Amino acid sequence: MDVLLTHAYFLEEDPLERVVMKPYPPLGLLYISSHLKAQGFDVEVMDATFSNRRDFEQHLTDRRPPVIGIYVTLMTRQNALWAIQIAKHIGARVVLGGPEPINYCEEYLTQGADVIVAGEGETALEKLIPLLRDGHMQALGSIPGIAYRNENNKIQHTAPGTQIRDLDAQPFPDREAIDLGKYLDTWQAHHGKRTVSLVTARGCPYTCKWCSHSVYGFSHRRRSPQNVADEVELIRDRYDPDEVWYADDVFTISKPWLESYAAELARRDIRIPFETITREDRLDERTVKTLASMGCYRIWIGAESGSQRILDAMSRRTDVARLRQMIQLLQRHGIRAGTFIMVGYDGETWRDIDETSRHLNAALPDDLLTTLSYPIKGTPYFEQVKDRIVALRPWDEGSDRDYTVAGRYSRRFYLHAQRWLRYELNVAQERSKPKPSLRTLMRNLVRAKSNRAAMYLTRHQVERG
Repeated sequence: MDVLLTHAYFLEEDPLERVVMKPYPPLGLLYISSHLKAQGFDVEVMDATFSNRRDFEQHLTDRRPPVIGIYVTLMTRQNALWAIQIAKHIGARVVLGGPEPINYCEEYLTQGADVIVAGEGETALEKLIPLLRDGHMQALGSIPGIAYRNENNKIQHTAPGTQIRDLDAQPFPDREAIDLGKYLDTWQAHHGKRTVSLVTARGCPYTCKWCSHSVYGFSHRRRSPQNVADEVELIRDRYDPDEVWYADDVFTISKPWLESYAAELARRDIRIPFETITREDRLDERTVKTLASMGCYRIWIGAESGSQRILDAMSRRTDVARLRQMIQLLQRHGIRAGTFIMVGYDGETWRDIDETSRHLNAALPDDLLTTLSYPIKGTPYFEQVKDRIVALRPWDEGSDRDYTVAGRYSRRFYLHAQRWLRYELNVAQERSKPKPSLRTLMRNLVRAKSNRAAMYLTRHQVERG
């Protein structure tokens, strides 16, 4: 084996996901795996999602790979630090990638990582593995897009790496490297349907101040409609899912691309229900009709706030009034409209939260997810508030989610604010439902009495044998 790829995420340790139970495979690692295998490397993927720490450690001890690549997010920081220690104990070289490590190079390198990859991992690992496997650490400076400690124990950043331009030339994610059936079975057991995820593009060109761009920068690169349709056809034939999840940052960013893709799916007689994410400014009547024709049953729109003042402060570049129109447009075409709301952004007041509530009550989205704003290192938002950031936990025991900003309301306040937003929306949704007529009420009452009588007769017959 040349390299073992993993992510050190354990579903059983995530109390929120244990409630939701909508896990997806680590697509980033699966893309790296297929790329490296195409280059002739011997690759293994250790998908820890349905595993535990004991089995994870035993697997690494048994396999003893020379190089271990770990994908790290702010959610998996603690597990990644633990996994680094296991890897070093068995003598492996450790490469870290993903959105988190490049923002904390000194911390992760101090904890035992050998190399941190900035940006996409495919080409960097392709060049790194032979050097790390064969012990040629002195040659690391020749590889672009990485950070490491040089012979003087100083952190060295090499020149930026190049991004993969032709995504069609990349092999599909290496789903056969993991047990995808566990994901399908989990979805089936908890939601009555089987779903598979895929991406049609990489990167987001928008400039929201709180959003991390540490992997893809502000690039946006699309696969061709034919290439994506090839993958969907393969997914349909191999896994027979009930639906798919397009995990793009902004699925409808290119309207011409979307129409070409819809035509390609129709030509192949493929219509698999799906959900995805977009922005209000990338929707219009024609786009929504196209989505409906493709089988889209829900779209999540990143609203973030119902206050235009806060949206402008975020550099969100969206219009709150038009957002309400797009939610209603989606619903008119039979597509559920979900939306995200973020509370606690810098400068937000109670008036802004109240505006958000009034916005939601007017828009009446079908689904709502809320979160508390937190500054992610490497973002403009972090730089804007860094002098007021308060860490609620030591770095190695928490994540950027444990940062709060001095001067804003308490976390307890924002917890109640999120509950209040959801409650007010629920009340507005109930009020918007058509009231039944007196005739309907009487018919339901008669039906209820008939059902009770039938239940009594059935029970009476059973008791009498």
